[in-house]
Amino acid sequence: MAPPRTINQTGGEHKSPEKITASPTTSSTKEVVERAQWLRAAILGANDGLLSTTSLMLGVGAAKDDRRSMALSGLAGALAGACSMAVGEFVSVSTQREIEEKLIILQKEPKFQEYPRSSNPGSSPVMRVIAEDQAAVDYGSPIVSPNPHKAAAASALAFLSGSVVPLVSAVLVSNNAVRIAVIVVVATVALAVFGGLGAWLGGSPPKASVVRVVVGGWFAMAVTYGMLKPFDRENNGKD
Repeated sequence: MAPPRTINQTGGEHKSPEKITASPTTSSTKEVVERAQWLRAAILGANDGLLSTTSLMLGVGAAKDDRRSMALSGLAGALAGACSMAVGEFVSVSTQREIEEKLIILQKEPKFQEYPRSSNPGSSPVMRVIAEDQAAVDYGSPIVSPNPHKAAAASALAFLSGSVVPLVSAVLVSNNAVRIAVIVVVATVALAVFGGLGAWLGGSPPKASVVRVVVGGWFAMAVTYGMLKPFDRENNGKD
C-alpha cells in the first residue's frame, strides 16, 4: 500500500516525511572518539595507581627503614586500589547502561515521526541529531555503552600498571634513602609522561597539564612523607 499523502496549506500535495539515516562517517568518527576516551581513561587510571602507590610507599619508608615493608605496603595498596577502581567502574558503567536502555525504550515512542523533512537537513544540527537518534532506534542500533565487566577490568589493569613503577624501583634499591630518592625521580618522570599523554588525547595544552600533574604529585608525596616521618622511631632513638 502506498504511503498516505497530506495536503499543505497552499493546496499542494507533499509526500510523507522521509527517514534520515545516520551517516557512516558519523559512526566512524564516534568510534575514534570512543577509543581516544578509553585510552585517556586508561592513562588517568595508571596515573592514579602511580601516585597513590608511590605516596603510600614513601609514607612507609619515612616511618620504617625496611625494603620488605615498603614493597609489601605498595603491593597491598596496588591490589586494594585496583579492586576499588574495578568495583567503582563496574557500578558506574552498569548504572549508565541501565539509564541508556531506559532512554532507548522512551525513544521508541513516535515523538518525532511527524516532523517534516527540512529542505537541507544537514544544515540543521537539531534536526540532524533528531534524525540520527530516531534512525538508531528504528534500525535496531541502540546507544552503545561500555561493557561493565570490560570497563572494570580495564580500570583495574590501568591502576596496576601505574603501581608497577614505584614497586620495581623499591625492589631494585637496597639503601632506604637512595630508594626513596629513586622512587621520587621515577614517579616524577612517569607523572610527566602520563600527564602529557592525557592532555594531548583530551585536546588541552600538554605543558600546562604536565606542570599541574607533577606539582600535584610532589605535593601528595611530600604530605604523606612528612606526616609519617615523626613515626620513624629508629632514627629518633625511641623504642
